[in-house]
Amino acid sequence: MKINKKVYTEERSLFSQSDLIVDECLFESSIGESPLKECNNIEVNNSTFNIRYPLWHSNNVKIKNCRFSINTRAPFWYNKNINFYDCSIQSPKALREVVDGLIINCNIIGSEFGWNIRKFNIIDSTIETEYGFMNSSDLDIQNIKYSGKYSFQYVTNSTIKDSILDTKDAFWHSKNLTVINSVINGEYLGWYSENLHLINCKIKGTQPLCYCKNLVLTNCTMIDCDLAFEYSNVTATINSTIDSIKNPFDSTIKSLGIKEVILDEFRRDSGNIVLEDYKKEE
Repeated sequence: MKINKKVYTEERSLFSQSDLIVDECLFESSIGESPLKECNNIEVNNSTFNIRYPLWHSNNVKIKNCRFSINTRAPFWYNKNINFYDCSIQSPKALREVVDGLIINCNIIGSEFGWNIRKFNIIDSTIETEYGFMNSSDLDIQNIKYSGKYSFQYVTNSTIKDSILDTKDAFWHSKNLTVINSVINGEYLGWYSENLHLINCKIKGTQPLCYCKNLVLTNCTMIDCDLAFEYSNVTATINSTIDSIKNPFDSTIKSLGIKEVILDEFRRDSGNIVLEDYKKEE
């Protein structure tokens, strides 16, 4: 069934529909909610949402060129296989407890985006949020611009490529996360992470990468990074100088120079610390 140019204001207006195409419709209400809840195999195009909880428990969904206002609170929860193309999403708590999805060329602004999601591809998008992607897994992210604090905490088994992250407290408690060809601006990067691998990344900010297990940096640049690697074990090749490192565990760090090495009375017995000069390849 195809629906075109309709206005829906009532509660659960298209509840539990299947095999539905919605085009150029308006969903708007300050009282009603959940217009497309419990739907299956639906496509929503060129439509505007200004209503709470529009797509809970809906599966096999394609959303193209749609707008979700700030009043569209918590729009996508408990979905399976939901795909977004060219959308504007300004909803608080927009994506939660969702499995299998795709986001391409979307502009996302709103608090607490992407909590407890799994198996998601996110490509060519901008995201402005605090506490983005909390406790999510199996993410494949490419060419995003992210701004906001507390990003990717407790994320597991994921990859981020070709992205710019303006953030703070990123990657805390992450596990098996790989970041490639990306810029990471922000304080206190990666604390308590396990198996974090940064490849060809530019890192900026104070006290990065402390309390890490099995940390690997490959061909990275560190700018304004002081007090790095405290109580971490790290294997690193850094193609810049480092302002300072403090009390690392068993580690091998190759760099263009370390301005200050701090091994104070709070250092723990932690094996060998090897500091080497790193020469860039011509």
